This record gives sequence, C-alpha cells and structure tokens, in this order.
Amino acid sequence: MIPQIETGRLGMTDKKKDSTYGEFLNAYDEYSEPQKVRDFLDDISAYAKQKSEPERAERVGERVKQVREQKGLTLEDLASRTGYTTELLKEIEEELVSPPLGVLIKLSKALDMKMGYLITGGESKPYTILRKHERRPVSRYASKKGKRYGYAYESLAPGKKDRHMEPFLVTLEPADVEEERSTHDGQEFIFVMDGAMEVLLGDERHVLYPGDCIYYDSTVPHLVRCHQSEVTRILAVLYAPSH
Repeated sequence: MIPQIETGRLGMTDKKKDSTYGEFLNAYDEYSEPQKVRDFLDDISAYAKQKSEPERAERVGERVKQVREQKGLTLEDLASRTGYTTELLKEIEEELVSPPLGVLIKLSKALDMKMGYLITGGESKPYTILRKHERRPVSRYASKKGKRYGYAYESLAPGKKDRHMEPFLVTLEPADVEEERSTHDGQEFIFVMDGAMEVLLGDERHVLYPGDCIYYDSTVPHLVRCHQSEVTRILAVLYAPSH
C-alpha cells in the first residue's frame, strides 16, 4: 500500500488531499527532470522517516512457540526441520533474539504456516489499509540480551488474507552481531529510500544509494546491511511461494 501524501508536500499546486491517477501522472511529468526526480525522492524519504508511536512491538517469538505447540512439535523437531539449533529457537521464542526475515521464512515453511501469520497474526480481510499511526515494528534494534542485530522492520500489509507478497519498511543500522548469508525460496525487491545499503549476493558485492533498487532470487545466498555506519531506510517486498 502506498501511503497517501498531501500534494503540498510534493510541491504540487493542487491543494486537494485526495489524488487521482491523472494527478499522479501530472506529478510524474513534473518531476521528470533529474533534479526534480532527486527532490521527489527526498520528499518520499523524509515522509518515511516519520516514526509512529506503536503501543508495542509485534511478538513474533510468541507466535512461533504457539504454532509449534499447537502442531505438537518440540524444539528438537523444529530444529531438525530448519537446521537451526534448539538454543537459537528457544531464544527466538522467548523474545531474546530478533529473527531476521530469512529465518522467519524458514520457520514458517517448517511450521507449514504463511510467514504473514507469524509476523502479524490472523489474516481476515480481502484488502488492507494501514494508517501511519497503526504501524507496529516487528523487530527492535536491541534484543533483551542488549545486542543489536542490524535492523528493525514494519509490516505494511497486516490482515490481508492469502497474501503472497510481504512489504516492509526496514531500518538498517550497524550490527553488533555478524549475520550469516541467508537462502530461502522466493524473490526479493528492495528500493533504497535513505542512506546507503550494501548487498552481498552470491560472489558479488554491491552498494546502493537513494533511488537505487535491486530484485533477486532469494535462493542465492544473500545478506543486506547498511553500508559502513550510515543508518539506511529501505522499502523491501518479499515473495514467498505458497506451501
């Protein structure tokens, strides 16, 4: 879902809050010049920086434990299905570790559940509208152990049933813990809004800046992180095939 932005923020002369598709095309023409494109991206980035004040973060670990127990699985069973240690799985369930998205995808497959359920709970609507003040972080920068794992993310499509794509706003920060490259089924699209993002993809390394984007198969070993020490904000869309 693309957030509604008042046209005044984009420098348009039309002061109406509701924008039609025709007005969008006019805005696109207006910003077709290089400098105006840069200004447009800056405006979008500034909008994305605005933080909501959620009541609490999503409790992903609690949902993992709940589903595992409902299916009659032990931590050892889940470890054998995912390849993760029982120690790591226990830390995830106890909210001691903020699981990366790649880990959640593997957990959802092992539990025969859609990743969306583990992230935001039940899915019940044919469509979803998410207001800015309703966004809740899925992961915080610091776990209860006091270590930073490199990023926090907010789901942009909670409640949409039968969804095959998972859109996120992600904030990347320098990590205290070195993450391993991830591999899982599906594809990923990332658009850099602010800062600089480093992508390790197979044997290649790329640095992307605001306005840059990348689309790749998630089966290729990959790692996404902020470049050097610069905090980076990205829009990420993950596609995971149905189980």
